[in-house]
Amino acid sequence: MHPDIPNYNRLLEPHLAAVCDLLTNEIDAALHHARSQIWHRHPVWFLNDNPTVGYNKQKAGIRLMFWSGADFEEPALNVLGGKFKDASIFYNNAEEIAALDLRRWLAKSMQIQWNYRDIVRKKGLLEKFPA
Repeated sequence: MHPDIPNYNRLLEPHLAAVCDLLTNEIDAALHHARSQIWHRHPVWFLNDNPTVGYNKQKAGIRLMFWSGADFEEPALNVLGGKFKDASIFYNNAEEIAALDLRRWLAKSMQIQWNYRDIVRKKGLLEKFPA
């Protein structure tokens, strides 16, 4: 894990830091081969240089976002908009996190990916990530 991620978590209120610490541990365990970093001011994990999962603090709580989550077919993940394929869920306490759901979503994040890595080069065209 990138060393800036624990630093990000420590700057949050204790109950939100606990959410982020749990998410960090679960994401790192499931995506142990992913590269992580602070990207656009929040923690993000990349597979093949493609943003896959990340979280950030918003007014509603900690938003866990899967860049390709709209295709996971998971009712607990909120899909907004239509141009991009992201889906997310908000947490305010670590006890709200259903570990089995999170692990299932993380497994799907490795299998289902849209190509955000090349979206600029493709002039905004979002395509399935090459297998």
